[in-house]
Amino acid sequence: MTDLPLLAYKVLTGPQMAQLEADGVFKGAAVDLADGYIHLSTEAQLTETVDKHFAGQDDLHVAAVDLAALGSAVNWEPSRGGQLFPHIYGDLPLNAVVAYSPMERDQDGTVRLPIAS
Repeated sequence: MTDLPLLAYKVLTGPQMAQLEADGVFKGAAVDLADGYIHLSTEAQLTETVDKHFAGQDDLHVAAVDLAALGSAVNWEPSRGGQLFPHIYGDLPLNAVVAYSPMERDQDGTVRLPIAS
């Protein structure tokens, strides 16, 4: 499965982003803790994830995660529509986040990816 992306994305609320920055680690949102892993999305899955799970919410942030930095903690598992989604079995350390920014959308509604500065 070498054709899997090396980057994935985590949508965080403002308080969750602040926690990641302050603590240097994110242990997961309530849904992550309940499911036993941190949910991520690929670039192709990101906009649908935001539309489905974060509709109507403000103060959202998108973090780009280097999956290689997490090694065997990442598992690709089928979810929505049978698509493979990356899941982190463990914490998300800030040093695995290569870029993050407040969530913005392009004119067509697509979630804009964060750009490393």
